[in-house]
Amino acid sequence: MLLIHYPKCSTCQKAKKWLDEKKISYEERNIKEQNPTKEELAKWYKASGLPLKRFFNTSGMLYKEMKLKDRLPEMSEEEQLELLATDGMLVKRPLVIAGDVVLTGFKEKEWEEKLVLQFTA
Repeated sequence: MLLIHYPKCSTCQKAKKWLDEKKISYEERNIKEQNPTKEELAKWYKASGLPLKRFFNTSGMLYKEMKLKDRLPEMSEEEQLELLATDGMLVKRPLVIAGDVVLTGFKEKEWEEKLVLQFTA
């Protein structure tokens, strides 16, 4: 399982603590140092079944500075994926990739349902 996170993000820290408490092993990747590529993002987006907007860090400063709330609806999926690949601070985190399970953000209930049964059995 891959955990893509930003070490200074409090939500990411909570997610790591939760994984550790559940004894779920993971490989870490710092999103600031190694942003996901367009190809990775496209693959994860397709696997997730989520709307592409869920991959954007909508509460982030960069998202707001770039006025993406207004711009995203006018952009193609291709353009949005290219934009996400330019800067890790645009990507919703933590991001978990575990086989065919892709989760954006840390929602404990969702993680419990999707990860605990699969990785602690």
